[in-house]
Amino acid sequence: MTPSLATHIAFVVLAALAVLSGWRVFCTDSMVRASFFLLLSFIAVGGIMILLTAEYLGVAMFFMMAVEMMVMALFMVMFMMNPAGLNPMKMVHQERVAIVAGVAVFGVLSAVAVLGDFPDMPLPAEHAPVISLGRELLGDSMLVFETAGVVLLTTMVGVVVLSSRRGRYGRADEGSVPPGLEPGGEPAGRPKESEEEKGEEGGHAHQHHH
Repeated sequence: MTPSLATHIAFVVLAALAVLSGWRVFCTDSMVRASFFLLLSFIAVGGIMILLTAEYLGVAMFFMMAVEMMVMALFMVMFMMNPAGLNPMKMVHQERVAIVAGVAVFGVLSAVAVLGDFPDMPLPAEHAPVISLGRELLGDSMLVFETAGVVLLTTMVGVVVLSSRRGRYGRADEGSVPPGLEPGGEPAGRPKESEEEKGEEGGHAHQHHH
């Protein structure tokens, strides 16, 4: 199959988008923005897979990366000490090592893509790779995938429960005193409730009880 001019243009645009958004992951100062830049890069890679007639892998890339990056961004917004993961923060560590490693890996992969002698073995027309993959996943490997899905769901629920201040048996921080901001200073925490607020809460609770 000879690619058309539109296919070449789409490949160049998607490749440039993947590289640019991947580069922006390390230039932004927000974990949430970095997650969305990474999502954009993966979407561009999925589009390239579709251009290479690997439709199943491309669509799977869309669904898997969209869910994964959205879950990552939501967890950062909920649980990061940095409010919503949007405050400026340093995203790159060991810059020189990272730059050298990135350039070296990019050069090796580019050399393999340009100079590699890839086999040309087209599949028979009657062979359906998506159907074969579905039978493989839903056959002997079905139990493995189902078990992994349940474990991941349980992990996500457990993270939410453990990170909650109010648990099943009461407040998680009850009875514990955080250290002070200065040696010997007052414990760092939420301001104490005034007597009026306590009275109002008690009155609401009393009315609710009746």
